[in-house]
Amino acid sequence: MLDEIKELPARYPQPRSAVMPALDLAQEELGHLTPEAMSEVAAALELDPGYVEGVATFYSLFHLEPTGKHRFYVCTNLSCALRGANEIVDHLKAAIGVMGPVQVSSDGLFSYEEVECLGACEFAPMMRLDHRYHYDLTEAKIDQVIAERKGRKEEIHLPARRRGASPPGSPGRSVARSAAKPPGGETHVAIEPPLPGPPRKAGRGKRKDA
Repeated sequence: MLDEIKELPARYPQPRSAVMPALDLAQEELGHLTPEAMSEVAAALELDPGYVEGVATFYSLFHLEPTGKHRFYVCTNLSCALRGANEIVDHLKAAIGVMGPVQVSSDGLFSYEEVECLGACEFAPMMRLDHRYHYDLTEAKIDQVIAERKGRKEEIHLPARRRGASPPGSPGRSVARSAAKPPGGETHVAIEPPLPGPPRKAGRGKRKDA
């Protein structure tokens, strides 16, 4: 992973531009960003450790604490809130046995986060889980996806990421969903092969101080 990080600066006009994709690789490898991991990223990119840590703490897409194997990103923006997103979050917390987004379920499988608009207001309330979008959420649907993941014996296997390719869901990949509302109210994100070019972060995320 460090060798891959060291190759990133050559793809950008400024070495600092490689910080976010480098942190993304480290988080993908470890699950969250430890102080040691951020220091190693800084050393690999030959940047000041304080700058790397500043980037990691600024964007909410980076996690400095352990997260569940399956992390729910539930939209609670206006359209989803009007259609019951807050009640969905309350049910989710009870179902996985946590009190807030900083906690991980006792079995280590689940955690959650409330996020800003994910771009599917017409299918509100909705969420992202394991790189897939789930629409028209109900308490029954939340219970179903939890039960499915508790029943799995192995980690979800995403398509193999080509060395140097963008992470799943990033702008380097084409993401599409059907225009028609699918049966059951659930649509999965279709991730196509990455386009040529440097890896980029999947959105800048909301500011933590917002």
